Amino acid sequence: METVDYVDLERFMGDWYVIANIPTFIEKGAHNAVETYAMNPDGTIDTTFRFRAGSFDGKLKEYNPRGFIRDTETNALWGMRFIWPIKADYRIIFLNEDYTQTIIGRQKRDFVWIMAREPEISEEDYQEMIRYIESIGYDINDVQRVPQQW
Repeated sequence: METVDYVDLERFMGDWYVIANIPTFIEKGAHNAVETYAMNPDGTIDTTFRFRAGSFDGKLKEYNPRGFIRDTETNALWGMRFIWPIKADYRIIFLNEDYTQTIIGRQKRDFVWIMAREPEISEEDYQEMIRYIESIGYDINDVQRVPQQW
C-alpha cells in the first residue's frame, strides 16, 4: 500500500476529527472521536485519542499510543505503539494539499481512518475518499461514520 510522497510533520501535528473508520475493538460506538499528535524532541510522536463511548454523553475514553516514524524520507510510514513492544502499521495514504483531510490505512486493509481538521466534511469529499479506499482494496461495507457533535 503506497503512502503519500511526503508529510510535513509540523503541519500534520494537532487535532484530527475521525470522520469515518473501520473501527478497532476499542473504537466501536465511538462518538466525537479526535486524534491529536504532538512531536517530541526525540522524533517520536505523542498521540492522544479521545472519544465518548456509545453516545455523545458517554464515558470519555482516552488512549495515548506513541508514534515512531519508520520512513524519514516521506514521514508517511509510522509504527504506532499502544502496547510495548508492538508497533502497529500506520500509513498516511491520503493527505490533501492544505492538510485539512487525511486517510490513515494499514497494509492488511483491516482498519482505516478518514480524518479532518473540522468535525464535518462535504458529502462530495467523503464519497471521494470512500471511492479511493475502495480502489486500493478496502471493503467499504465495513466503513462506519463516526458521529461528531460539537
